[in-house]
Order: sequence, then structure tokens, then C-alpha cells
Amino acid sequence: MLKIGVVLGSVREGRNGLAVANWTVTKAKELSDPKLVEYELVDLADYDLPFLGTKASEEQVNSIQSWSEKIASFDGYIFITAEYNHGIAGAFKNALDFLKPEFKDKAVAFVGYGGLGAARSIENLRVIVAELGLASTQRNVNMSLMTDFENMTVFNPAPFHEGELQELLSQLTSWSKALKGIREV
Repeated sequence: MLKIGVVLGSVREGRNGLAVANWTVTKAKELSDPKLVEYELVDLADYDLPFLGTKASEEQVNSIQSWSEKIASFDGYIFITAEYNHGIAGAFKNALDFLKPEFKDKAVAFVGYGGLGAARSIENLRVIVAELGLASTQRNVNMSLMTDFENMTVFNPAPFHEGELQELLSQLTSWSKALKGIREV
């Protein structure tokens, strides 16, 4: 059984990402065989991570450990990413910087949302995840604030995104299965 973590990388109050993440998890479960793969939402907002390199409180040390253990428990990931100033959210980059061995020889895919479907954020993430040892899928899903959200706040994705997600899931599960075999050697 493959375990895929759907990681919501925005911690912004009133964020659109939670709706996108919930849609991704729901659709992924509908499109996948539950005997072969399971999906779990991981919300970065649930982890009180300090800025990397600053003194962490005891609670934050525990959060770092919990974050590391949670991420290490998966065979692959779907990163739900917003786009802020042509890049990923600072909190998400900070959270990724706490990890490296947890990601080695695993696969990742991207679902982005923003003015241009977070295309630049996803490109930014591809460079980062390569250094972390993750293999990224070719297919991503790009949600536009103009066309997939009513008034840029109420999530109402276009139906064609389901087909994109299905292709993304196929690539992600294939890579995750193959890389799991490498990790088990």
C-alpha cells in the first residue's frame, strides 16, 4: 500500500488552499483504488515551526520532530502550493528546509492555485525538491483564481481539472511505487 501525503503549504489566514487541498484529497480517493493507495491531508498550519536557524522553544522542537516524522511516513506527496510574489509561500519554504532525509528517493506532484495557477511557484518548487532528493511528476494541476474561484474566494474548479488530476495521480503512484522499491533494497 502506498501512502501519499497531500501537503498544504499555505498558513495564511483565510487561505484558498484548504478548499483546493480538500478537493484534491476527495478526488484522489475517488480516482484511486483504496487497496493500493491512501491519501492524507497534512496541513502546515498544524505545525508551529520556528524560522530555521533561530532558537526554538520546547514546543517548537516537538513540532519540528512531529513534522519530520509525519513527512517521513509517506511514500509520495502532492504539494498544494499558492503563489506569492512569483514564488512559494515563505512558511512552506521554511518548513521544507527542516527536511531532507525524509524525502530521499520519493516522488512529488504539484497542485497550484493563483493568478496563473501558481505556475511560477511550481517551477520554483521543482528546483527545491530536486535538491531534497524528490522526483517530480511531469503533470501538475494549475487552478486559476480568475476561473476556478468565484470572486477569487469560493472554490469552484473547472471539470477538466479532474482529468489532469487523474493523470497526475497515475504518474505519482507509478513513481512512488518504483522509488519505494529502491528504498526497500
